[in-house]
Amino acid sequence: MKVSAAIFTVKILLLSLLLCGSKSLYAQNDGKPRNFYFLTRVPKDIIEIQKHTFSKSNFTKLVITTSVTSGLLLFDKIIYDDVRKFANKIHLQPAERNKIIWSIKSGGKETVLLKVPENLNTAFYNLGQGFTTLLIASGFYLQGKISKNYRSLQTASDLAESFVTLGLITQVMKYSTGRQNPSQVTTGYGTWRPFPSLSKFQHEKQNYDAFPSGHLSTLMATITILSNNYPEKKWIRPVGYVITALAGFAMVNNGVHWAGDYPVALGLGYLTGNLISKRHSGKTQIQREKTKMNF
Repeated sequence: MKVSAAIFTVKILLLSLLLCGSKSLYAQNDGKPRNFYFLTRVPKDIIEIQKHTFSKSNFTKLVITTSVTSGLLLFDKIIYDDVRKFANKIHLQPAERNKIIWSIKSGGKETVLLKVPENLNTAFYNLGQGFTTLLIASGFYLQGKISKNYRSLQTASDLAESFVTLGLITQVMKYSTGRQNPSQVTTGYGTWRPFPSLSKFQHEKQNYDAFPSGHLSTLMATITILSNNYPEKKWIRPVGYVITALAGFAMVNNGVHWAGDYPVALGLGYLTGNLISKRHSGKTQIQREKTKMNF
């Protein structure tokens, strides 16, 4: 299924404008985000995430996440095989196929900057990529700058902050666990090879970067931030969770992830999104009442 680059980009930008277009419910000129705050906060975010993950108040949820992950790990191969069988039955092609729209060649290496999916599974897979979050953040930033809407600017800053923070955390976790992607496995459940050489991790990524899913952690953080910053938009969470499920299915189908890679990623994204967006809720009046942050 071919998707026009213009249509694909415009749809995501329109989603951003739709979310930030409401002008009557909240003050627009309170709490202007500081320049580059989304970068300077990253070290503190990482510390706070670690602190809250292992806090006493979140112990039960941590145990649940660990237990669900352990259970899925035991059945990962069965789940993977069943997903592939079901996808084949409904003719959902697993192969990732994209049309490259914009790329840069440097030193004999091509860096793809813009691509669009050419089949349905790839479309679902691409929805979970960080590029989607960056597009949404760009839409909020442009709308906020044009209309001086500080809620939009704060949301753009939150999304960028979560993208950078989770990018760093998930890459360290991937390197520390070294789990092999399903697409590289010939028998069994794959191997775990923690702390490979940096060269292998960089050039043979599919052998080491399955756990946890950076796609789903970023997507969950995006959904959490949008729903917290726009609580009047009741459709954000259900629509976002459906998109998350589709992206998760697609990534098992194309052999990028195991189901066991998901619980930690989703919990990490949810926690990060809440920490970032609820930090400023009292100052900017983004939320009508204070809420207690829980993982």
